[in-house]
Amino acid sequence: MADIHYMTQEGLDKLKKDLAEALARRPVISAAIAEAREKGDLSENAEYDAARDAQGLLEVKIAKLKDLVANAKVIDESQVSTEKVQMLNKVKVENMSMKTVMEFTIVGETEADFAHGKLAATTPIAKALLGHAKGDVVEAKVPSGIIKFKILDISI
Repeated sequence: MADIHYMTQEGLDKLKKDLAEALARRPVISAAIAEAREKGDLSENAEYDAARDAQGLLEVKIAKLKDLVANAKVIDESQVSTEKVQMLNKVKVENMSMKTVMEFTIVGETEADFAHGKLAATTPIAKALLGHAKGDVVEAKVPSGIIKFKILDISI
């Protein structure tokens, strides 16, 4: 059974656009392979090798995008609550040991972008926060050890 990929409608739309662009590149790469083939000896044809490599990478990308789209589950943002941390919540936490405040939105893995405050639900920190309420202190097991976070606020 394939994994379900939770995401926003915006995330699914982006994946569909990426898939359409990848599919549109197929004929371009096929034409490059045909052109390189016409140049003769394929055993020493760098253009042919490069085009075949590009084709292989593109097919892997297409397969991955098709899987993501086929197994996407769009989260209904109108159903998102702020009682306990869940997908699409913006969470403000305090790192208890460093006394620093962080804020991020918990999203599906395909939409994660830590630099823009989007934390994948599959990360140790998000996993520790999910299902907990404002005021709770949770422990996240990260590569450097255990970090305690206090949930300061949950919003949409």
